[in-house]
Amino acid sequence: MIIHSLLFSLISFITGADSIGSAPQAELLFVGDAMQHQAQLDRASQLANGSGYDYSDCFTLIAPTVTSADYAVCNLEVPLGGGPDYTGYPCFSAPDSYAIALRDAGFDLMLTANNHCLDRRDKAARRTLTALDSLGIDHIGTYHDEAQRDSLVPFIKDINGFKIGFLNYTYGTNGIPPREGVEVSMIDRDKMAHEIKLTREAGAEIVVVAMHWGIEYVLLENGVQRDLADFLVDQGVDLIIGGHPHVIQPMKVVRNEKENKDVLVVYSLGNFISNMKTADTRGGALVRAFIVRDPDGKARFSHADYDTFFSAKPAGGKSNFKVIPSWIPEEIPAQQKAHWLLFERGAQKIFDTHNVNVPRRQKYPHPNPITISNPL
Repeated sequence: MIIHSLLFSLISFITGADSIGSAPQAELLFVGDAMQHQAQLDRASQLANGSGYDYSDCFTLIAPTVTSADYAVCNLEVPLGGGPDYTGYPCFSAPDSYAIALRDAGFDLMLTANNHCLDRRDKAARRTLTALDSLGIDHIGTYHDEAQRDSLVPFIKDINGFKIGFLNYTYGTNGIPPREGVEVSMIDRDKMAHEIKLTREAGAEIVVVAMHWGIEYVLLENGVQRDLADFLVDQGVDLIIGGHPHVIQPMKVVRNEKENKDVLVVYSLGNFISNMKTADTRGGALVRAFIVRDPDGKARFSHADYDTFFSAKPAGGKSNFKVIPSWIPEEIPAQQKAHWLLFERGAQKIFDTHNVNVPRRQKYPHPNPITISNPL
């Protein structure tokens, strides 16, 4: 089985292939923080000409990659407050049309356990869940109350015949406590161990834990993150996907010797879309994780790759904030290419130096993949 795993990963890395033959496989795709700052709200309102908020152009370039995955996940770092007074930082509230645009771009699951989930208190936190339900979007991390959490965890999806469980936890809520009983999944080792065990017992073959952790704007993970990752590996988790720092951090495949399997640890995927201004916050990464079934029928994480994208600001006319994949750099507005290069070189330096067995994507949907030489 080990030889089969190594051979599969080696062939995939060399050829860029996503599968070998017709063996069962599932592709999971993850991105980081979907932010909604005031400038994004203002632009979406302008483009809608006073009749709501228009996000229709924000994700069109990245959507083909998102929709090609079997299941795609993003961190919704804004409550859907219901209006009419939508706001950006520091206390976010976004219109439902923002979530609709993310759904239409191909995202299947929204993570809601993050430090901004209670920005508009319990009422908006609950409304967010109701809105996502009405839009047909899966969500985990926050719940109407403790009873609902108990009834909805474990959350397991059948994806291409694989039973995959998802869990989501946050370090905090910016000091805002729930006052009316809303349940937020906090980073608590005893609770996490219990819910991971429940998820396995409910039939999950693969367990994914999304963590909202780390220090903002720091490009390397810290000891707390590493220690928590080690704890989750010891609990038998297969994928650990991190967010919150608003910048990318390394991705590593580590070995769970006790269970004889590889585990993917992604410390931070950075921003998906935002109005942040410093070079390292102007973009983020996506990671694709591939699940396969061995000849003996056992599901396992096989391999992963990453790529990057840039969060472009409006470039005049009717343009909006837009996520632009790094493999189509010609789409980046000319006046923002210097900002993109600063982000891209910084991200590539971190990944080239610190990633372990998570290479850049080898197979592109576009004839002109990016090549950055001489990273800063």
